[in-house]
Amino acid sequence: MPLSSQSRTVASSADLPLPASIVATSQLTKCYGDFEALKQCTLDVSEGEIFGLLGPNGAGKTTLIRLLLGYLHVTSGSCRVAGFDPEEDSVAVRARVAYLPGDARLPRHMRGRGVLEFFSQMHPQGNLSRALEVAERLELDLSRRVAFMSTGMRQKLALAVVFGPRTPLLILDEPTANLDPTVRGEVLKLVLAEREAGRTVMFSSHVLSEIEQTCDRVAFLRKGELARKLVMEDLFQRHRLTAWLPDTGAPTNDTDDLRNEVPEELSSRIERYQVGPSGPHGRNVCIDTAGDLAPTLGWIASLNLEHVRIEPLGLHSVYESVHLGRGDQDPDWAHAPGSMPATPGVSS
Repeated sequence: MPLSSQSRTVASSADLPLPASIVATSQLTKCYGDFEALKQCTLDVSEGEIFGLLGPNGAGKTTLIRLLLGYLHVTSGSCRVAGFDPEEDSVAVRARVAYLPGDARLPRHMRGRGVLEFFSQMHPQGNLSRALEVAERLELDLSRRVAFMSTGMRQKLALAVVFGPRTPLLILDEPTANLDPTVRGEVLKLVLAEREAGRTVMFSSHVLSEIEQTCDRVAFLRKGELARKLVMEDLFQRHRLTAWLPDTGAPTNDTDDLRNEVPEELSSRIERYQVGPSGPHGRNVCIDTAGDLAPTLGWIASLNLEHVRIEPLGLHSVYESVHLGRGDQDPDWAHAPGSMPATPGVSS
């Protein structure tokens, strides 16, 4: 069972009142000379949600986070975090945020417990007992000096530091990097527990399954631009069908877009209906659906398809369409039924 299954509500997100925004940006831009690291980014993060940031290295995720915390100066546009403008009062912002950078560095000469004590005293909302509790949960030996810890142990220590303060906003940049699968699972449980406690989490990760299991909404960044925003509840209602259509013998070499043949009552549910070139087993069919699958099954049965396979579309396909140059209407005909693209969740 997915980690988030117990915490997700059945009601559609459209039926729920919109919470207040704890993070809001408007046309936020950061330039280094002629290079735009972030371009006119407008987004909001609601109180009490887990918000995912996706994108390859260099997409602008870290630049966005550093602008929100006031570590970088804004070139144009604006942002507010917990009601404060980082350009005007970055100290007030950082007092309300616990941040785990992707390249967290800790004092090498200190022992683990000393590091937790130090940061608990440094942060206005530090909580040593909570930090110690997280360290114990992650099975971290606090008696070692940081210099003699493995990379994974240092990551656990950084997580204990960040989960200690009871701030309203928690920003995590690749929090499960260098961790084994068991510890990764514990970290995701900690993230979900923070949401249950009313905190907001911004979560950047390259592991798509982690985003699927934890996040309520996701933003995709590509080359500094906000390429797409997605509500995860809507994603879980999308499916892809692949099958073979027996060849009728008519010569064909082109891929046919047959969405105009979809019944009108199903037009809002069928995002793609395409048939590929003739092959040894016929023509490969790809159909993408949105919403409840049940109303489309009768029509699909009428198509006389063979070797039908249906599976959730998942973040993997969306990630590919945004970042790997595959548009939503460009199926990969190299993957026949029984040989589908890699399972969502592998690190991209």
